[in-house]
Amino acid sequence: MKIKKKFNVAVVGTDSLRGKEIQNILSKEEIPIEKIDFFDPDVKEEYSKLTQFGGKPKVVHHLDSDSLQSADLVFLASDKNASREVGVLAKKKKFQAIDLSETFNTETNVPVVVAGVNDDIVARKKPDIIANPHPVTVILAHLFHLVIQRFGLARAISLILQPASAHENAGIDELANQSVAFLSSSALQKKVFKQQIAFNLLSHTEKPEKDGFCPVEKQIAGEIKRVLENREFPLSLSLIQVPVFHTYSIMTFVELKRKASIQGLENLFKESMLFKLYPPNVSCPVSSISVAGKKEIYIGQIKKEESFPNSFWVWAVADNLTRGSALNAFEIAKKIFSSST
Repeated sequence: MKIKKKFNVAVVGTDSLRGKEIQNILSKEEIPIEKIDFFDPDVKEEYSKLTQFGGKPKVVHHLDSDSLQSADLVFLASDKNASREVGVLAKKKKFQAIDLSETFNTETNVPVVVAGVNDDIVARKKPDIIANPHPVTVILAHLFHLVIQRFGLARAISLILQPASAHENAGIDELANQSVAFLSSSALQKKVFKQQIAFNLLSHTEKPEKDGFCPVEKQIAGEIKRVLENREFPLSLSLIQVPVFHTYSIMTFVELKRKASIQGLENLFKESMLFKLYPPNVSCPVSSISVAGKKEIYIGQIKKEESFPNSFWVWAVADNLTRGSALNAFEIAKKIFSSST
């Protein structure tokens, strides 16, 4: 459907990795924007900070309660305090907000949306705030949704390898600095990860709860069930912090309800424009390095598990900032635009 109306758009949080990525996508895609403004809670004086949009300089404005009077759609990509402050204004100021900061993700009255899976709620309910899920939720929800449609899904278990960029610029900087320090036998800074992450693996980066799982693991599992609209779906997942800069790599065990084969699963992923299938190849494996910055979810090796009936292991890798965050938010925005005309 051709969109005739043009919209006033705002981005709050220009320095965050997700904020930069949504700016980049908005500048490249043909979307009906009348005006776009940028805000940052740290800006105190007008014209003291600039960003770029479409190759042109743009002023980053100070954020206050009157900043978004003319906005139709606001992307929240700042810290949680600023995102909450703006989010609660959405209904009062009559704009819609897409939260990329995961501030509202656990609130039951705020829909968690994966575009192409459960985005029908955007047109049906026109919510004031829409929660962009955790990147792993986006990746696994798409994978599970596709599999469910063709083969059904009895249960799933996922081992998730988390990149340093999950902790924003601070995580990337600490991994880089620790790597240099380790190789030069210097002292390591441990502010973000508390332990050495360079050339190392960490079973967790936040305090586990009594059952051993961390809050973020429970958040992801809960979001996936909400998106798939199946609270009883048997799903378990565990997250490992690894020393890579970008992309989530996920090894998932799936037990299917209907008979399948490796070829059948490969054909399923080939049929979807959202996925790229690269079967095992020694010279070009699906990895963090080969997938960083890409828009699709890359599927590598699929293994048939003979010990369990109709079960498979699936290796998936996707960029946490593009497909896992900004692209999903952008596609939600397109849904908002099309349903508002």
